[in-house]
Amino acid sequence: MGNLATGGGSSAVAASAHAGCERFRHTDPMLTGKSRRALAADLDKPDTSAGIPEARFMRAMVFERLVRDEKFVSELLTTTVGTLGLTRPPGVRRADGKVTEAATALALSQAHLKAVHQGEATMITGLAVPYPGIHASVGATPVKPDFAVVAPRRSEDGGVAEADGDAPIIGSWLVMGDAKDYERVRSRIDDQRMLKGFLQVALGAEAARAWASLPDGMKVHRSGALAVPRNSFLQPVAVVERLDDHCIEVMERAAERQALLADSSVTWPVASEDVASFVEHLELTFDPAACVSCALFNYCRSQVRDSAEPVSRLIEIGVRPELRPSLLGLIDGSGEVKDDPESLAATVMATIDGLPSSTGQLRTDPVGLPGTISVVLAKSDAAALGVHGIGIQRVAADGVEPWKFEIFDNPQAPATRLAVMAALGTALDAALLESSANGSEDSAAVHIVLPDAATADLLVSIADSLAGVELSRLRWERDLEQGRKALTWGGEPATVPEALTDHQRLAVSFLLDQDRSRAMTLRWLLIDLRAVMKRHFAVGGPLVDHGRLDYLVTWASATAPLEHREISDGIADSPHTPGARLTNDRSDAIHRAARRGGDTAYEELVTEELTYKAEVMDCAAGVLERLPESKLRPVNQALEATAQQVWRRRRDLHASDLVRFGRVAWFWRNNQVDAIDADSKCAVQLAALGNAHTLRDLALNAGTREVAFAEVTSTTPLRLAPKSRRFTDGTTIAMLQHEEDLAVEADATTLKVQAGSFKFGQLSVGPLEADDQTTTDGSFAWLPKIAPVVSVGDRLVVADMAWFGGSFKSGHELAVTRPGPDRTSAPKPDCHDGSYAATPDEHRWCCRSHEDAEAEYSDELAERRERGELNPQAWPPLLDFDQFDTAADGTPTGDHDETVAMDAAADLTPDDLD
Repeated sequence: MGNLATGGGSSAVAASAHAGCERFRHTDPMLTGKSRRALAADLDKPDTSAGIPEARFMRAMVFERLVRDEKFVSELLTTTVGTLGLTRPPGVRRADGKVTEAATALALSQAHLKAVHQGEATMITGLAVPYPGIHASVGATPVKPDFAVVAPRRSEDGGVAEADGDAPIIGSWLVMGDAKDYERVRSRIDDQRMLKGFLQVALGAEAARAWASLPDGMKVHRSGALAVPRNSFLQPVAVVERLDDHCIEVMERAAERQALLADSSVTWPVASEDVASFVEHLELTFDPAACVSCALFNYCRSQVRDSAEPVSRLIEIGVRPELRPSLLGLIDGSGEVKDDPESLAATVMATIDGLPSSTGQLRTDPVGLPGTISVVLAKSDAAALGVHGIGIQRVAADGVEPWKFEIFDNPQAPATRLAVMAALGTALDAALLESSANGSEDSAAVHIVLPDAATADLLVSIADSLAGVELSRLRWERDLEQGRKALTWGGEPATVPEALTDHQRLAVSFLLDQDRSRAMTLRWLLIDLRAVMKRHFAVGGPLVDHGRLDYLVTWASATAPLEHREISDGIADSPHTPGARLTNDRSDAIHRAARRGGDTAYEELVTEELTYKAEVMDCAAGVLERLPESKLRPVNQALEATAQQVWRRRRDLHASDLVRFGRVAWFWRNNQVDAIDADSKCAVQLAALGNAHTLRDLALNAGTREVAFAEVTSTTPLRLAPKSRRFTDGTTIAMLQHEEDLAVEADATTLKVQAGSFKFGQLSVGPLEADDQTTTDGSFAWLPKIAPVVSVGDRLVVADMAWFGGSFKSGHELAVTRPGPDRTSAPKPDCHDGSYAATPDEHRWCCRSHEDAEAEYSDELAERRERGELNPQAWPPLLDFDQFDTAADGTPTGDHDETVAMDAAADLTPDDLD
């Protein structure tokens, strides 16, 4: 049936991402004979969303080349062999399968002989193995693993080799591997991406296990290796994992393909004239968030939009299947809505009406206040931490300063990352000087305002990279002082970099404080402006579009009903984005202009992109400026100001200010458990007090014990009928909402910001009392000291005062316990520059500077290296869990541009790379 492309087995991995969709599974290229992108074009709904930017594809190809580089072959091989507990081989080799089955079979045979007779290990790249269970006669191209390791098999126990070097060699192990240039976000790779990578490794393992050409005595190992970047230079490291579950999944997908190919009722591949009817009758499972990476997204979405079924509107905007039945009443006109989250119901209503609604949230954010710094970035797809340009706007004490843009000619260079931190540090320094009150610790907080979370992740990832380099520099300086060579973790010569400037270190330190506190809901160093807008407005259209700031601004600024499809399509067709990541078309245009050089096109394109992002930020700030201020705003400001007092001491004393979340001590993590609990409880209580949708969603949730609806059944005397059986005789309750009005935002409500709590007064608080009428209608007498003005039939939202720690003698107050700042491994208020030097034992875990700490660690590493306990002497090889962005002298990196045949990416989607 012609030549079928499996995409190196990647289509099976992609099927796992969309495995619930029959249409996706039955349009596999192995079945239809053409890619889904070509299929979409035949259906007159060409793919416009699932393409791969040229720079992104180039980066993937550069990483695969690095995996095959001689420098990393031995490193990947020994790491894989050592992690599996195999004996250290006396020698390592490399071979090339030349992406053909014959060459792969020959390479495997030779590697097997070397393993059996000489004990050597071989890494084979460019393999090609027949697809499992599907004969080559049908035209299927082979699975193409990026690499595999062949090592001696001395003895086996349950399929796992023992590390007994004296045991006789009885065969060889084949460990399959693959290469994926996953971006590290905040020093780690997303687990879901790693899962997809290991599914592809598992497919290669199963293909090899079923191959008749596998040498006698060679067994496929139950574990596999995934080569991923260990730093921003794209230098690979091997991650090893058991494949048992992954193998089951990929073989289920393979069995389904076999069954479909054997189905005599369908002629494969489908003829061009039959494609439309064939695809149309395949059941689809549409999710606007997950399906966007499928090339058939436009075709499926058009079918959902054209459907007359009421539920199709809910499917179109991304409502989960289990929530659709209770929301159908809003679509079919019956008006019957069951107990679904009110925030979701508001989204459905906004979709129907074309106008946003308020969530009842008043302003608690600091956007627009002095001390805030707005930042936009244009990210390069050619590098994990690449930046084309940055825009910064500071709100000073005397007003808003104009935007300042800076364009970088070499986006992926380390110098660019330093320049980004220098620009940000300069603005932070000015903001900190203005916020300080006569140099005292009682200073206002400073904030960085960003268009979305992805932009924040990029900045923090850059800070993490530079912090690692700075810590390595401190260790190497100590080595040089002691007459030792500066060596990397692997024992290779390293070049000592320049120290961070004061402004660079300030920005790095500030961003890493956000990274350490990322589990804390109430920390607001970095303000996600998109999330702020979402707290105020319930907008319509697909939920996935709510992740774009420009989409929310368009809705929030509406004065007449909107057509949500027009807004969604306009956003999708826009050449610009509000966040750091670019559209595919704009990424390609900027990448080509940068490679071309010699003209002003690159600078103009980047400036245009930054200008759009800045304008969206300004529009969002303008929308927020028109909203009233909440009484809870001082609460959030007080929490962040107190937390930043600790950070300022860290910064001044250089005490653990360059430590990211992933490198904190174990006792810090243990202490975080209680701190996170306190933070979470306070965050939920403040959200309940200040956001009507959040409060009502809590009351609707059957698992919430502390909040419930109550109906007023009588005003003289005042009686309530709680909608929860947990609210009984003797329960003291506080009214948090009356109809649409939040009690905490009433004019009469008072607020006291105290050291240990936030106390709200003049609220309606009192006990429920049961009487004879309670047994009749379930209502209770309610005796608040301050009686609310209510009418019979009014709906209230009430809370159990025990949730807030109990009642006060005043009879009208409630308190939200204030979580304390993170003081673990942090300088105390009385710590100063000489504290550690004077009494090191007393101040070892509070104010010891990085300079002292890294000098001690450098001496410790030198002693371990002298004893042969570090790489390259140690076996199995030790893994560098810090994984700093430091490269040995002369090692190849991914920071250089190479010519890549872009036509190879024409039929691929992000699923194939990720």
